[in-house]
Amino acid sequence: MVSIDLDKVLDKAWADKDLPEILAAPVAALKGVSDRDGELLEQAFGVRTVADLAELKCARWAQALAALDAAK
Repeated sequence: MVSIDLDKVLDKAWADKDLPEILAAPVAALKGVSDRDGELLEQAFGVRTVADLAELKCARWAQALAALDAAK
């Protein structure tokens, strides 16, 4: 089972939303991601939503490489 403390990863305005709303939210709904960061992610990778960011293949590749390194 996967769990996450939404208060730690989302801006306060999004912490009480349900998962489909969070996934459809702009990436700036994530703590530490500004509106400007969101604009740059959209320009660079076409990322508009939290779901788009989760599906970004470059991010998945980086996570896999980090996991391989951690498993050493």
